[in-house]
Amino acid sequence: MASLEIMAGSLATSASSAGVKKLACRVCQKGFTKAEHLRRHERCHTGSKPYVCKECRRPFARQDALTRHEKLHLRDMNAKQGPSPQSVPPPSASLDSMTSWDASSASTATGPASTSATSRSWDEPRAAQHQDMHNVAADLDFALVWPDSENLFQSLMSSDTTDQWQMPLGTLPFPPVVQDVNGMNFGSPNSFDDRSSSVGAIPSGGGHQAVRDVTEMITSSSSSVTAAVKATSITSVFLDECLHMFFVRFIPTFPILHRATFVFRECTHALLLNAIAIGSLYLGPSDSVAKGEALWRLAHTAVATSWQSLITHNGPYDACKGVQLMITALLGQVYGALSKNRAVRTTSQVFRPLGFFWARQCGMYDSEPYSMENLPSAEAPLAEKEHQWRIWAAREIQQRALLAYYVLDGLVAQMSGDGASARHVSNPLSLPSSEGAFDANTADEWLAHMHSQQPSQSSFRVVFRSLFPPIGNFRALDYPFSAFALRVVLEGLQSLISDCDEHDLAVGVPGRSDVRRALAQVHETISMSIHFSAAERLEILLRWHTVCLDTMINSTVLSRHVCSRYNIPQHVSGGCRSVRPDFDLLKWTKTEDARRAVLHAVAIQDIVEQLPRGRAHVVHMPSSLFAAATVYVVFSLAGVATVSLPRTIVWQDALLSHSDHNLGHDDIRPASGSETRRFVETEQGISQAPIGGTVRNLLYELNSMQKLFRCLSSQWGIAHDMENIIAQWIQLCH
Repeated sequence: MASLEIMAGSLATSASSAGVKKLACRVCQKGFTKAEHLRRHERCHTGSKPYVCKECRRPFARQDALTRHEKLHLRDMNAKQGPSPQSVPPPSASLDSMTSWDASSASTATGPASTSATSRSWDEPRAAQHQDMHNVAADLDFALVWPDSENLFQSLMSSDTTDQWQMPLGTLPFPPVVQDVNGMNFGSPNSFDDRSSSVGAIPSGGGHQAVRDVTEMITSSSSSVTAAVKATSITSVFLDECLHMFFVRFIPTFPILHRATFVFRECTHALLLNAIAIGSLYLGPSDSVAKGEALWRLAHTAVATSWQSLITHNGPYDACKGVQLMITALLGQVYGALSKNRAVRTTSQVFRPLGFFWARQCGMYDSEPYSMENLPSAEAPLAEKEHQWRIWAAREIQQRALLAYYVLDGLVAQMSGDGASARHVSNPLSLPSSEGAFDANTADEWLAHMHSQQPSQSSFRVVFRSLFPPIGNFRALDYPFSAFALRVVLEGLQSLISDCDEHDLAVGVPGRSDVRRALAQVHETISMSIHFSAAERLEILLRWHTVCLDTMINSTVLSRHVCSRYNIPQHVSGGCRSVRPDFDLLKWTKTEDARRAVLHAVAIQDIVEQLPRGRAHVVHMPSSLFAAATVYVVFSLAGVATVSLPRTIVWQDALLSHSDHNLGHDDIRPASGSETRRFVETEQGISQAPIGGTVRNLLYELNSMQKLFRCLSSQWGIAHDMENIIAQWIQLCH
């Protein structure tokens, strides 16, 4: 399982032919020209903090971080003596201090920014205002991939900004929303105890006191969140490393933000904090998770209290308002859905439908896609190319973020065992552009991809209609699917499965046979697509096998049934759906569906072990692996110790039964006499290995899976609870 090993970084010699960056960190591959810079950087991964404050004995990983911290003590001493006029910053300096890093530098930076690149990153109108801070950064010899991380750190840690973050009616960088409370009676905390029976019992003038009480309560809650951020020794280097890992590790597997045109100062604090929180999951030090969670809570507080202001934000190239609010909520829910903290997971599920609501409120479903008529020619001026590139990127980000909500919605629905928040098959959005165009680093490279591809206005609604045609009108899928688009399609099929029960009694929902036939078409599309990378194909197939497994039986409900029967506490899934009381585990293992589920479970395990390092933490991996483990343990508890697998598996036969074929279609027919079909249709097939076939010991495989979950738990905390359940399952099987 080399792909999931957690590597501790030390000195490494880079293979760069240019020889500019001779030293590289083994954890994040960041390059350095000096050994002392690399040693300083390594402390972000090892957690070493050799520098200690003389005043409060607080440790720091960097000398410059200690220097800044000591200045806080000095500032507090000066504050007690009275502020001097020269020390008071201008009103706009606190939050607007996030200056822009030139987009052209951002698109090509893969290592530390050079001094010249950093000097070009400052916004010219603010050059004089921030010259002092820039000089300080140069003196401290910062080697930040994102130079504005220092400004973000300073704005978060400054007392002025902290106070503004605590304001419940407004979140930086937007002005607070002023509400008229005259004549309104708010119940104070005292109105809920034994001394007061109702809101009407508040005496004359008590309403104002109630408002103050509630304000103090909210401010106190916000203060505790902000205090947690300060208590975790967060530094600008930590923010920089997290943002770097977010783009080089998370975005390739969840492509919703555009690295090449990303401009720091155009993002709200809440969006950046959620991106940094996700990036913290990819760092080595044990305290990184605590730091990231503190930032996530800060961002969540901002969204929960000030979404009315955030929804009015409109970026310079956005087609409508509220795009950044939607992306902020999406990133926060991705972090929360896979968090180790159970309260955070519950919070994420509660807020899940809000993204669709905000998108409808802002008119994102009605936004016109980028018009190909505006596409510049190859000979157009560079300024025109850059401008159109950014307009296109903003439209693509908006569309992908909304599509990502469908992906997350289907994933969480499967993990919780409940239904989806939206009707996926009615999704009116068009297919996203190719990954090649989205991954382009320059405007010319983007133009080359756009001119070479055929524009498609097909919507996901049309795609789903093609997957469920009237009898006799079957036709193969012929759409320019990207890997991301196929993930949206798979979650749409997953949402249909979550709406069904074992008897297919749901009204207006395709039956399981129809869904299985649609999945067979998707598998054919995956197999025929030659433009997918090896990692992309494995990631899509991983989710495909999991959705197929759930057409055999709801894996989440099955895991809850096993835990309930053997009195094992579980905190992985909530929801209220459960297997019927008379469900017989032993009887189910003797069915065709159970044997089909085993084949998909084995495929899931094999794919997880094949995924390359750097792509081994896709967001649906924990739930997929847990579904496979659930099937393994059910067979093990039923006394089936080993499974004899066919030499080669025909996935059409592993998915479709005879009844699935008898639907009036002639395009997909069962392969007569295949080893896969004999394995599925005969009870003895599971124990009789064909010549050249393989035998799997399910209990041994469960032990291997337990190790996989231990590796995953360092990334996605929910795997910690999954591993705990599997450990108890293994004890039952002995």
